[in-house]
Amino acid sequence: MSQKPPKSVRLGFERNCKEIALDLLQPGIPLPAGIKETVKYHQIRTSVQAIGLVEPIVVAHSRETAGTFIVLDGRMRLEALRELAAQNALCLISTDDEAYTYNKRVNRLSVVQEHRMIVRAAERGVSVQQLADVLAVSPGAIRQQFKLLDGICSEAVSLLADKPATHGMFKVLKQMKPFRQIDVAQAMINLNNYTIKLALAMLQATPPEQLTEEATAKGQRAGPTEALQRLQRELAAVQADTKLLEEGYGPANLQLEIIKTYVGKTLLENAAVVRWLAKTHAEYLQQLQLIAEIKQLPTQ
Repeated sequence: MSQKPPKSVRLGFERNCKEIALDLLQPGIPLPAGIKETVKYHQIRTSVQAIGLVEPIVVAHSRETAGTFIVLDGRMRLEALRELAAQNALCLISTDDEAYTYNKRVNRLSVVQEHRMIVRAAERGVSVQQLADVLAVSPGAIRQQFKLLDGICSEAVSLLADKPATHGMFKVLKQMKPFRQIDVAQAMINLNNYTIKLALAMLQATPPEQLTEEATAKGQRAGPTEALQRLQRELAAVQADTKLLEEGYGPANLQLEIIKTYVGKTLLENAAVVRWLAKTHAEYLQQLQLIAEIKQLPTQ
């Protein structure tokens, strides 16, 4: 029996980056009004001015005008280069003119990766002031970056290294002992939730013996007024979550009706499908029958 020849994988971009004149680059979507006043744009412009373009601009050949390119990713970098009177930009040329991949799937630096990058730059002789100038932040913020992972066990750091964790979340983790840090990090990964609110909730649920001495002492010093204020904040958070659930109840009921109709009218009325399920996956058939019998979503 002859084997089929292996299929070749088509690259999504050209192998080499190219210097392209800025006049030939056109953003697919114009920048929002007021973007130049944002902190993010100021950081990008300052970085480009200090050390040049670090990340290439992603472009694709224009179908409308030969010789020009559509910018898929890097509109703010392009605008910063134009403001700085640059002539060319280093570009990565995509073979597809869709921007979804670059907007939704391209990995960005996580907080841990950013911390390691800053520490490595400092080890190579870059001063705190230089880092602050390039990143458009205060020297104090850079010094805080150096201490980001102090008190965090290596296992928890490894778990969160490529996750969208926040600086505040790590501050909460520092109040826990290593084994609890690992448990909380794993729980956040399972829930795909890295918010400070979740970290604080898990801190409140942590037994005293799994907290650091400083955190335990702080909890003992918290008076009734502080405890009441914390309870009020938590109640407000619960109310906000309840509001979100209420807003999603209507769409969820609509989805339920669509699913019920498909299961009840399409699958369970097909005798061949029912026989196959009964013979090979009886447990699935039972669950599908339960779904078809649901009248409405539970209200409690």
